[in-house]
Amino acid sequence: MKTICLIFLALWLCSCSQEKKELISITETPAAVIRKPEADLSKLKLKAEEALRFCTSKNLNTDFCILIDMSLHSGVNRFFIWDFKNNAVAEKYLVGHGCGSNSWSGDESKDHPEFSNENDSHLSSLGKYKLQGRGYSDWGIHIKYLMHGLEETNSNALKRFIVFHSWDLMSDEEIFPKGSPEGWGCPTISNNAMKEIDPKIQHSEKPVLMWIYN
Repeated sequence: MKTICLIFLALWLCSCSQEKKELISITETPAAVIRKPEADLSKLKLKAEEALRFCTSKNLNTDFCILIDMSLHSGVNRFFIWDFKNNAVAEKYLVGHGCGSNSWSGDESKDHPEFSNENDSHLSSLGKYKLQGRGYSDWGIHIKYLMHGLEETNSNALKRFIVFHSWDLMSDEEIFPKGSPEGWGCPTISNNAMKEIDPKIQHSEKPVLMWIYN
């Protein structure tokens, strides 16, 4: 009788252990299936085609442009250097956006940013920009480019002191599911990314197009 009881006890313990494993497996599944979003290449190509037509009509650089897809999560690469000649992405990086009413340097709006052209909104503005005017920045590697808004959605960029610069808090690598730190509206990249991009813009014979869209 004692032996039978011990057998039943062992079976019961095994059953409980298996149920615990299944419960852990179920609770862990949602985190495990979170997939990192990626850029839609067909969308990028369509934007690049429109960008090239725009650059040609506005006497901007037709070798390359900068495309920023704000519909993507801020923890993945969404800043693209588009090579017009090869019709392909030459480089891609992380880029931060404006925090709005959220905490500065947080990532509360990492997958649902808001946009505004209003002063003191602390939000980024959508639209096409002409990068022209290289100067000193208090941030990152101390280089900034003035962003001349070319549309109604970003016409106040210069008045709002929205500039393109690097930031020590920005990562060189994708950090999904975390988001990039959010500032007061400027598109910010890592210091190493700026070191790579700066010569391209600085030595361009014509102003470079930066297009921020979602």
